[in-house]
Amino acid sequence: MALLAIGVAVPTAYTTFIHSERSIVIGAHEATVQPDFGTYARIDFGPVLPQVRLPAEAPLGLGVNIRLGDSDVSDLNQLVARDAVIASQPQGEIATVRSTIISMGVDAILRGLGTAMLALLIAILGWKAIGQGRRRALWAMARHPDRRQKLVAAGVAVTTMAGLVLVAAPERPRSDDGSWVPIGTVFPLIPADPVLDKLEIAEGATTSGSKAIVEGALSTYQDSVKFYGALADQARSVIVRTPLEGETTALVVTDRHDNIGMDPVARAVAEQAQATMLIDLGDDTSSGQSWETFSINSLAREFRGFDVVSVAGNHDTGPTIRKQMEDKDFTVLDGEPVTVDGIRFLGSSDPRSSGLTAGYSGNESDNIAAIRAQDTKLTQAACDDGNVNVIAVHSPSSAKEAAKSGCADLILSGHLHRQVGPVVVPGVNGRPTVTLTTGSTGGAVYAFALGSKLRRSAQVTIVTFKDGAPVGLQPVTFEPGGLITVAEYIPVHASTRN
Repeated sequence: MALLAIGVAVPTAYTTFIHSERSIVIGAHEATVQPDFGTYARIDFGPVLPQVRLPAEAPLGLGVNIRLGDSDVSDLNQLVARDAVIASQPQGEIATVRSTIISMGVDAILRGLGTAMLALLIAILGWKAIGQGRRRALWAMARHPDRRQKLVAAGVAVTTMAGLVLVAAPERPRSDDGSWVPIGTVFPLIPADPVLDKLEIAEGATTSGSKAIVEGALSTYQDSVKFYGALADQARSVIVRTPLEGETTALVVTDRHDNIGMDPVARAVAEQAQATMLIDLGDDTSSGQSWETFSINSLAREFRGFDVVSVAGNHDTGPTIRKQMEDKDFTVLDGEPVTVDGIRFLGSSDPRSSGLTAGYSGNESDNIAAIRAQDTKLTQAACDDGNVNVIAVHSPSSAKEAAKSGCADLILSGHLHRQVGPVVVPGVNGRPTVTLTTGSTGGAVYAFALGSKLRRSAQVTIVTFKDGAPVGLQPVTFEPGGLITVAEYIPVHASTRN
């Protein structure tokens, strides 16, 4: 019975796994992922650009075929440049592909086990149905078979094995149809790079047009790796205030607008500040489209192990980005107070939506009314709770009345792409509230930040807490030229709440 179970489960699981496909979003593309045992991660960009591959460096010789599909960008050069920047910080997308392959493997194993259990059940029922007398006769026949019975048994065995082979054998990957050469062979002027040194390209696949596009992409990739790599190295040596005994720290990011190049830089500052929490104030994307989930993938990957508290911004249009945040186990604030790591948070995502060309959608007066309604609800919720330490919103306009109420210690916001504050606002209840707007962490100009270098100054803020209450703020600013400026630590004397 054990041999029967193994003989059914293993081929079924293998067949299911090797023939599985999943549709996911990778970078700026809808993509199809299919596992194989070719030891390489092969990327098919379509008919215009050449295929490339890298060693997968996965257990059991596992590889993967990735076919990139549609994108929202119609200009090929712009699309390739965007892909090159994303490729310079690929960890978030790699984690997505890895989790997808693992999920496919688990599904295949479960299907194999289920099929084996069904086969065992059929075998047991059949064994019982034959009866003891017939089983004895069959056993005697098996021990002394005649010529005809031997031929029948051999035919059944060959047919069964052939069926298993035909079912389990993987399709021959298209990469076997040609040969592969190191990318440096086709583009000999590429400087040494730990990733590009392993990259191979399909031989003979480049035309003069595609070669020019690939050369541009390689240049963008290397510029991004060089700039943000150097900035991250510099950030690892910045001197910031570290928490004293009984204190904790959090890092504030906002308005990243797809600039995942800044994620390792922000993480380096967080490590210097000994932070254990990330506060994300939204506008992680430029338009909230499904292809922009790479931005959340990157943030989640870079700050793995951190408590992440977040809201969506006005450019994180629609439910996609908020859903992605939830899938990555972010605490997405939804208008109700919640305690995270001893800190009482309140906040909600920006009620507006925006487009890249027409500005805010809908009537401007409706947008203003929505912001005022959000402010009213947050003010009421904070004052009803009475113990809110931090109100986190995307726009400072979403918490103006909340600041005047004195029902929260600190209000954090973004949206303006520049620092405003900290400002102490006297509360009508006699308690002060401190407000701070942090500049764009992505260095965004309007809604755009993705690029091989910073477009303008970028910023993060370190917030220090003690017993749940904010006690200090320290902004850190990054200039396009690579200069990092650490502001003086600003004490926050938060009122004690009853």
